[in-house]
Amino acid sequence: MASILGFRVRNFRSLKEITFGKIYADRSEAVGAELTPLTAVIGRNGVGKSTLFDAFGFLSDALRVGVEEACDAHGRGGFERIRSQGEIGPISFEIYYREAPQSRPITYEVAFDTDQSERPFVASERLRQRRRGQKHGRPFSFLYLNHGKGAAWVGDNAGINIEDEKISVEELFEASEESGESEKVEMDDTRRLGIATLGALKQHPRISAFRRFIEGWHLSYFTPDAARALPMAGPQRHLNVHGDNLGNVVQFMEREHPRRFSEILKRIASKIPGITSIDTKRTDDGRLLLRFNELSFSDPFFAQQMSDGTLKVFAYLLLLEDPAPPPFLCIEEPENGLYHKLLESLAHEFRQHATGKSNASQIFLTTHQPYLVDALRPEEVWIMERGSDGFSTIRRASDDELVKNLVSQGLPLGGLWYSDYLDVK
Repeated sequence: MASILGFRVRNFRSLKEITFGKIYADRSEAVGAELTPLTAVIGRNGVGKSTLFDAFGFLSDALRVGVEEACDAHGRGGFERIRSQGEIGPISFEIYYREAPQSRPITYEVAFDTDQSERPFVASERLRQRRRGQKHGRPFSFLYLNHGKGAAWVGDNAGINIEDEKISVEELFEASEESGESEKVEMDDTRRLGIATLGALKQHPRISAFRRFIEGWHLSYFTPDAARALPMAGPQRHLNVHGDNLGNVVQFMEREHPRRFSEILKRIASKIPGITSIDTKRTDDGRLLLRFNELSFSDPFFAQQMSDGTLKVFAYLLLLEDPAPPPFLCIEEPENGLYHKLLESLAHEFRQHATGKSNASQIFLTTHQPYLVDALRPEEVWIMERGSDGFSTIRRASDDELVKNLVSQGLPLGGLWYSDYLDVK
């Protein structure tokens, strides 16, 4: 399963300059420790946790619907509202990721700016990867676009070695022609990502793989009220971002994976206090009811009658049991509405999923709950704070030797956070 090793953001709201995990620092060697399969970001209110969560969402939206629409989606308010206050440079992102455990890492860089009409567009875009057997030196660019013009490498081999960051499009075309295995590219709409268009073509398998990777991201904006809706019956493969198709996913699993799903429901029911079994019922008007059978009652309860916490736990566990799980799963504050003693077992479920299967999801979450952090390891936890300039900073808990030593002595990480040991001294 593909995984993000590092993520860099510039000029996105409070994230003026954030490096999160392993990333290329000097264009020749990557520095820093890779992000873990389960990663949590903690911090006080207003430090930028939700903004970091939304940075992933913005990239996903830009691929799915285009840059201008992404700037306005989810109440973002347009390009100038999401560009860091006082900055005039582009909003840029860098993802350092690996397609499979033994594959060569790939770096994706993209920058967004406004044109003369003040419309947001893709200013530049690049994908890099080292050649087979190459362990040191600059990665080769197999996609490079500047204002929609550039070159893309055809096939699965290495790309063009572009030493100069300011190479002209004409020089790039000459280099691509000399290579013999790349093609000139000119986008007819610079408000669409190049990976969205080129990733649909067979001759660009690495670009296609990266496009599929981002398309597969799942950002959970789950709300229990949405899950209580009565959707029209009809199987759906995956849970959507709000969770209002919870019953449809259950119906799909019942139909496509009946034996496996029966076991899944038994496992999920055993992890939700008081629940003995879960199933669905179709109404006469074609709607779908999700039924929860409780130990003390002969008649089932429907989703509309269940507590927020029960619905959330069920939704999260169903996500983890997806036969084709998303490669990257983002969950904001999963503790909301949950009994605090459930949080340790939920964290265990997240880690077991993220590390235990070949088709697992990498899981990223934000939290305010020390009880959840108690179940995490220092290398899995990142602390966000506000710097003196008002912009966000981030650091890994394991970078603090005192914290590592205290945890190794048996002190819980969440307790240390509650006692202010994780704050900047």
